[in-house]
Amino acid sequence: MTDAPLEKQRTVAGVRFHRVGKLYHFDFSTYPDLKVGDYVIVETARGRQMGQVASFLAADESIRDYKSIMRPATPRDLTLKQHWELQQDEALAKCQQKAQQIGGFEQVKFVAAQYNYDGSLLTFLFTAEDKINTGRLANDLGRLFPTQIEMRQIGPRDVAKFLGGFGACGESRCCSTFLTDFSPISIKMAKMQGISLNPSEITGMCGRLRCCLVYEYEQYVEARKQLPKRNKRIGTPHGEARVIDVHPLQDAVTVIVEDAYHLVKREEIIPLDEWEALQRKAKEPCTKHGDGPCECGAKPGKPQNE
Repeated sequence: MTDAPLEKQRTVAGVRFHRVGKLYHFDFSTYPDLKVGDYVIVETARGRQMGQVASFLAADESIRDYKSIMRPATPRDLTLKQHWELQQDEALAKCQQKAQQIGGFEQVKFVAAQYNYDGSLLTFLFTAEDKINTGRLANDLGRLFPTQIEMRQIGPRDVAKFLGGFGACGESRCCSTFLTDFSPISIKMAKMQGISLNPSEITGMCGRLRCCLVYEYEQYVEARKQLPKRNKRIGTPHGEARVIDVHPLQDAVTVIVEDAYHLVKREEIIPLDEWEALQRKAKEPCTKHGDGPCECGAKPGKPQNE
């Protein structure tokens, strides 16, 4: 009797709709010959879209049904996509002009106009501090463009991602080159890494906390767990000292001993509080056995076997 063959693990295609965008997963079993880089047509919550296959990966078993890829893109689809992309700048200019005519959009910045591949959907991206009612504007634009109109408000991080450019480090913005999702970022991350809380030091071009604050945060958290905190008393090769600074990535601390500063590695540190507590414990009589015979040797004068 032979063992039954192992069931082949189900895989799905990761499809990206923008050059640096989130991956969405689709069933490609109808088109098993698809390769990374191929363009495909899929149905999404925002209508029919063209995307590019970026990867193939194991399916999440908690998701029973994935949407299927409708079909590979044809040369005609790719030509249509290029045609409508060439119309986007003109569409954005008309939107800005119409918003100025209507009024009430002085605090709104219209960032981009995006057609889907076949021109059946035109999306206007805009940013504003508050929520904006775009109903009238969308209706007027619907009369200008013979297609479905969508108005989508985006945040400052999305604006920076879309516009690109360079960050304060001099490199291309992370959001425009490789970040597909924005992680939650807090001031705590800057504090943990010892970064100055000066806004110019921790704020990105988008006006929000820099995405790079999250990159090494976990490493700092783990490193700090192994090192004493500031102002803690410790033993060192230079004598008893007080910690005045912590260097997680160096696995060391700066201490002061009689007005002299020293850099001490973690393996050279003696935790004085714990060591003194052990000494006190060693001098105390045994409390484990009460008044009865003690076999641990902590009660002097008592024989181990009475």
